[in-house]
Amino acid sequence: MLVEPAGKFRIYLGAAAGVGKTVAMLDEGLRRLNRGTDVAIGFVESHDRPFTQKRTEGLEVISRKSVTYKGKRFEELDLDAIIKRRPEVVLVDELAHTNVPGSGHNAKRWQDVLEILDAGISVITTVNIQHVESLADAVETMTGAKVKERVPDWVVRRADQIELVDSSPEQLRRRLLHGNIYPTDKVSTALTHFFRHENLSALRDLSLRFMADETEEEMLNYIGRLKSQGQWETTERIIVAVTGIPGSDQILHRAARIAARFRSELRVVHVTHDEETSKPMERNLESLKELASDLGTHWVELRGDDVARTLVQYALDERITQIVIGSTFRSRWAEMTSGSINKRLMRDAAKYGIDVHIIARREPIFEDVSPDDGANG
Repeated sequence: MLVEPAGKFRIYLGAAAGVGKTVAMLDEGLRRLNRGTDVAIGFVESHDRPFTQKRTEGLEVISRKSVTYKGKRFEELDLDAIIKRRPEVVLVDELAHTNVPGSGHNAKRWQDVLEILDAGISVITTVNIQHVESLADAVETMTGAKVKERVPDWVVRRADQIELVDSSPEQLRRRLLHGNIYPTDKVSTALTHFFRHENLSALRDLSLRFMADETEEEMLNYIGRLKSQGQWETTERIIVAVTGIPGSDQILHRAARIAARFRSELRVVHVTHDEETSKPMERNLESLKELASDLGTHWVELRGDDVARTLVQYALDERITQIVIGSTFRSRWAEMTSGSINKRLMRDAAKYGIDVHIIARREPIFEDVSPDDGANG
């Protein structure tokens, strides 16, 4: 009896959602179709992204299986329909996906893919690095996000070709902000959790090391180094920068509420410099210290002529993940001569993946203050 040769297996690997794995898979399918190969879509998840949906045009789509589970309708890959249709190449998105109970005899999509390969059909698929079994626990520790869907390492290593779809952390965060990865209501949480700059950088490095075919021991040693260097934070660390300007108490209250939502310790930071502080501002600062004590926060006094640089350096030294500041109320002349401290703070903090929240003041601000006085509170 003639044994059907196994199909070829190709994986597009990414560090996180949004790097472009699905688009790369669809583009490869279209290239092969244009070369005369019989290509069909077995399952593609567009997440309602128009750019991705556009890429499916021209490709045959094998009907999905409709399943009812707990009163809801779901669509899953139809394994029997794919094997019956027998295209030369089938595109199957999200290798780590867990099948809805009742949709077939396999619990996982990677099991479906193995059956398709064994039937002699080539498969092009996608997966993120956090779903690789040997790395999933470490990624959970790093990001604080549960990795429920996993693919055994031997399945990924079985691929005839693994291609990394790369994207810088900065580019990924921009895509997220533009609504190209998650719905708008999920963007803020993603930016301050899984999509933090240091998380994306570490995930990218893991992907590159996995592609370099490093041994499991080498990968675990790398993960251990990251942990010892404190690069993987699972909790938020928040500071609020204040001055003696009226309205800073509102900023402090808002920051305390933000910290409470994240169940994070809050530190109140005041940057002093050589210029004289007026009596009203001194009184306001004393009131702020009392308020900080009442709120159960820690008061930190820093010294530095460059407020933005001083705050960012402190944030780096203390592994701060979020900085809360007040909106700048300054004269146009001050902006033209020395620039906005808030803008510089946001720019410098972004380089290190530190998020900055600017809170609007609601009380009038007097003008006879030095340019730095209103910029970091």
